[in-house]
Amino acid sequence: MPGPRSEELLVRQRAAVPRGIGSVLPVFVSRAAGGLVVDVDGNSFIDFGSGIAVTTVGNAAPRVRARAAAQLERFTHTCFLVNPYESYVAVCETLNRLAPIAGQARTMLVNSGAEAVENAVKVARAATGRPAIVVFDHAFHGRTLLTMSLTAKNVPYKQGFGPFAPEVYRAPMAYPYRWPTGPDRCAEEAADALVDLVDRQVGAGSVAAVLIEPIQGEGGFVVPPKGFLPRVEQICRDRGILMIADEVQTGIARTGTMFACEDEGVQPDLVLTAKGLAGGLPLGGVTGRADLMDAVPAGGLGGTFSGNPVACEAALGVFEEIAEHDLLARARAIGTAMRAALDALRDRHPFVGDVRGRGAMMAIEIVTPDGAPDPERTRRIVEGCHRRGLLALTAGSFGNVLRFLPPLSMPDALLAEGLRTLAEACLASAAGRP
Repeated sequence: MPGPRSEELLVRQRAAVPRGIGSVLPVFVSRAAGGLVVDVDGNSFIDFGSGIAVTTVGNAAPRVRARAAAQLERFTHTCFLVNPYESYVAVCETLNRLAPIAGQARTMLVNSGAEAVENAVKVARAATGRPAIVVFDHAFHGRTLLTMSLTAKNVPYKQGFGPFAPEVYRAPMAYPYRWPTGPDRCAEEAADALVDLVDRQVGAGSVAAVLIEPIQGEGGFVVPPKGFLPRVEQICRDRGILMIADEVQTGIARTGTMFACEDEGVQPDLVLTAKGLAGGLPLGGVTGRADLMDAVPAGGLGGTFSGNPVACEAALGVFEEIAEHDLLARARAIGTAMRAALDALRDRHPFVGDVRGRGAMMAIEIVTPDGAPDPERTRRIVEGCHRRGLLALTAGSFGNVLRFLPPLSMPDALLAEGLRTLAEACLASAAGRP
């Protein structure tokens, strides 16, 4: 890999596309479905990436394809800001019903996760009259000016792109595996650090919102310990601060509930979606309390392509697929199978320092004998996976996390084969083989 046809296309890519846009696995796709990706040279890969959590219901889910195709026959665009259409409203109604928000909710649609974050900050500032946004270590919220300011990792997301947006403040993330005093004290001490930042360093009266991923994505699938998210919610409530849950990677059935913050009954003021929302078509959403969403005057929200009708129909197909095939239960079953296999890897290989995640969003952290991050071994394992036909992704602030995001439509046999392939790549790494 790559094969001859992909090599030809890579030559064209290098001539036409800037090098800042890279690819994890530089093979060009010809088709994808059922948990398999097939390249233009006929090589097949078991898909443990789902387009970075986008094709949660599959690359070619029947209801998504049918709805999008039917809409293409009717019209491709009018701009909801000019002539509205029913599918936009229907997606908003569904998100309002499903999102774990107390009371009446409203939703606006956008094109991406970064746009969802940007608009949530606009809503929070308009509703509170406050400027500051608090985020966390290891966070990833996007690559636009504001969202890369909110993102924690410097390279490759921020290096050389400053100056950054002001009034962004960062608190320690409750990261059990790497918490200095150990996992048992992680939730309490991280919450205390957030209080110190908000009250003493920034001033609670200046903070519009605390923005948090219920499970961090690019930061390494960091799952905060039980009790931390409810404590963050209470800290916000006590100070009139809004809590924004960035569910761009965790939402839409990925973790076994529709939204990851449901696991502990947390009710944010604003919930952000994208990635898995429309089955591969560009669509994101900001769902929030009605009084907050209505704080922005007419014309203050929206965009030319936001809530495109084809993407909206695809999203309605996603919701139908989730309901028809009980994909929430399927995500939990995938999580159970993956955790058992990943725990076995940890028992066998000392370099697997941690296994974490929830549902079909699982990860392992690769470490040296003294527990330090080991990005080099991580790279070798991923390359071994690719060589053996498994599409796997890395993550983490230190580049030492392998993350796994299989589509919920993946059959058990293919999931098991993918896990065996991962085990083979880890075994080869342990033996010093490619």
